[in-house]
Amino acid sequence: MCGSVLPYSRGGNPKPMSSIRRLALLLVLASPAVPAILAQSSSSNPTPDAAQQPAATQSEGQTQGQISVQARIKARREQRRAAAIHDSYSNLYEFYFGMGYLRFEPGAKLQRAHEYAWDAGLTRYFSERLGVTVDGRGYYGTAWVYDNQITNSSITHPAITEYSVLGGPVYRFYLQPKYAISGRVMGGMMHGQFSSDTSGNTKLSTALGLWPDAYSLGVSAAMLGDYSITPKVALRIAPEYYASRFGSKMQGSLGFTAGIAYRFGKQ
Repeated sequence: MCGSVLPYSRGGNPKPMSSIRRLALLLVLASPAVPAILAQSSSSNPTPDAAQQPAATQSEGQTQGQISVQARIKARREQRRAAAIHDSYSNLYEFYFGMGYLRFEPGAKLQRAHEYAWDAGLTRYFSERLGVTVDGRGYYGTAWVYDNQITNSSITHPAITEYSVLGGPVYRFYLQPKYAISGRVMGGMMHGQFSSDTSGNTKLSTALGLWPDAYSLGVSAAMLGDYSITPKVALRIAPEYYASRFGSKMQGSLGFTAGIAYRFGKQ
């Protein structure tokens, strides 16, 4: 009889074993869901490093975006600059004209004379930088004769002239949309006339100390500076070294030319 006795509650009713079993079963079934709940809770409360990572990524993205914008602006500027250079210096031909000045030695024992010139030329370009120039000019001045008592002449300031036709290469080694710097070397023939005031009497002109009238080889080396007013029109100044050989002596002279250059004909 004792083994079959069931426990009673204080109220006299037996305690149900089935409810305890159900509670245990519920705990067993709920235990796999606990890790998922904890994981969800940890993800909803990120650590400080995890919270800072998106901000750092955003800042890096903004920096890369700024660099990309600056690169595009720089590329557009370079494209506009290249287009302006091409527009100004892609012409086949260039015609220029203007004036010149030269400190010329008119005789072996005479002081240098001031000579003024007209100058004109045509250049054929084979690229934006390289071309070939043909140049013509005339120089005019007066020489100072120290002592003409030997000739019994009243001529004290005889007129002198030189004419030349030269040709050679020109190269633009620095290009900008508004200005360019070039180098030019030319060679050719010159004619010097020093007996104009002696009516062609070369004996008298040489007795005055002037060179005899003659043809001579001429060489010019110049640095050209161009400032573009428009893509086709530019102002030019060109310091120059000019060499000739009249009589038995080489004359090395310094001077310059200046004028306007007009570009035409597309390559």
